Amino acid sequence: MRFLQPYVKKYGLPFCASLFFLTLEAICDLLQPTIMSKIVDVGVAGNDLGYVLRMGGLMLLITGVGAAVASTRNLISSRVSQSFGAELRSDLFRKIQSLPIGNLDRFDRASLVTRLTYDVNQVQIFVNGLMRIFVKAPLICIGGLIMATHLNAELSIVLAVVVPIVGLFIFLNMKIGLPFFQRVQKALDRVNGVMREYLSGVRVVKAFNRFDFEVEKFGRANEELREASTSAARLMSVFSPAVMLSVNFGIVAVLWLGSIGAQQGTIPVGHIIAFTNYMTQILFSLMMISMVFNMFVRAKASAGRIGEVFAEENMMTWKEAEEKSPLQLGEIEFDQVTFSYEGTAGQPVLKDVSFTCRPGETIGIIGSTGAGKSTLVQLLARFYDVTSGSIRINGEDIREIDPKRLREKIAIVPQKTMLFTGTVLENIRWGKETATMEEVEQAAKIAQAHDFLQATPDGYLARVGQGGINFSGGQKQRLSIARALVRQPDILILDDSTSAVDTATEAKIKEALRTYAQDLTCLLIAQRITSVMDADQIVVLDNGELVGIGTHEQLLATCKVYQEIYHSQMGREVQ
Repeated sequence: MRFLQPYVKKYGLPFCASLFFLTLEAICDLLQPTIMSKIVDVGVAGNDLGYVLRMGGLMLLITGVGAAVASTRNLISSRVSQSFGAELRSDLFRKIQSLPIGNLDRFDRASLVTRLTYDVNQVQIFVNGLMRIFVKAPLICIGGLIMATHLNAELSIVLAVVVPIVGLFIFLNMKIGLPFFQRVQKALDRVNGVMREYLSGVRVVKAFNRFDFEVEKFGRANEELREASTSAARLMSVFSPAVMLSVNFGIVAVLWLGSIGAQQGTIPVGHIIAFTNYMTQILFSLMMISMVFNMFVRAKASAGRIGEVFAEENMMTWKEAEEKSPLQLGEIEFDQVTFSYEGTAGQPVLKDVSFTCRPGETIGIIGSTGAGKSTLVQLLARFYDVTSGSIRINGEDIREIDPKRLREKIAIVPQKTMLFTGTVLENIRWGKETATMEEVEQAAKIAQAHDFLQATPDGYLARVGQGGINFSGGQKQRLSIARALVRQPDILILDDSTSAVDTATEAKIKEALRTYAQDLTCLLIAQRITSVMDADQIVVLDNGELVGIGTHEQLLATCKVYQEIYHSQMGREVQ
């Protein structure tokens, strides 16, 4: 739980102030039965109305003070808990953002959403409860025991029997309950995961009429959550009645022993009334303590899951640059690059891949599905680090370069197009926040997006639905290319980013790119051989291995895999 230390330092003082007011509130509550005892034994028994009124006024005063400190405590506790929860959630989000993809792959995405929402909320509720009732309960319990024992030692024998029994129930509650609540949170992760998958693929579900299958899949996850929650609730439901029964037996014992003492004249009636009130306060506090431990079990499980994210250490390291000047890019060299995804078995995704890309060159990368094309360029952007070998820029291993400085010079159009909610202009400016309208339009023209945007009523201010749902696949790809180009990068990576664009539009984009950025180094991943035929070099991958490199004509003459791709797509014999 070391991740909580900064928050303890920051909110420790107001937290302690809240506990101070909470202690005053508890003292005010504990004084009431003793005063009531004196009113009965002195005022009522002695028929002294003045004494009754004075002590009654004192009770009202103490009640007023208790209400005032309770209101102050509520203000402080609400402010502290809400601020703590918001800051913890924000810090957790920043931590997730700072982690490389390799670290994030260790967590299910739905689990991260649960940790950001449900788990943070559980910890926040517990902290709020600490400053409201959770600390007050043990104060009332201990104070009640002390006041009751001081009031009448003979009746305190009942407490000596009841309290250890209740303590045992609370211990068992905490010991047994934790695994059950961990199961609940894992089941909640699975429900969120099923919902997230369904919502992201809702069009496919509708297209294939797989409603029943999705309902059944969600039903299984939902039923698992129900069973886990029911089991946890069933277990917890045993302990609260057991605690209440034990304390109620104690109250019955007090009344029985008190009646005997009252008849014998050894126990004043006021003491019996006060002792019963203290037993009731102790009952309430023990019930609260039992609830506290229930909440603690949930909060502990949630805090552990949050701590797992904070404990993740960035797997990527680099040298701190002496100067924060922009990185100067030049020759890119892949030297015997081998890579395996963490936690996977079998053959590496890439095996001993070596080639060189000179400044201003266009490198085409082609191969069958699963050949490792996308992985290759993800390594260049340091989404992952190579397992062995190296990738060097101007002779410097990119593992020694700050990923932020490296990515400032790279623009990527990913295979899976992603647009964000907002306007088209805002989406294009993701590439360069300070881009002028002229720069945005120039990038859109190169990407062949300007014309269809001008044809819309709102133009560049057209709203983008979630994930770009109101644009076609080809339009989304062209907007993604414009977003990359407005960045004015030194290296442009196009990862099968024209697959939804017709060949005529693709040809226009490539021609515009050649005119716009002659010094731009471009890595072009494609499934269509026509997309890479005119590249300066073509890298051919097969099952993660480099099986050919050269120009289109050279590969047609020497590379069997390239010949097979060409023959299958072009539909004619290789000459």
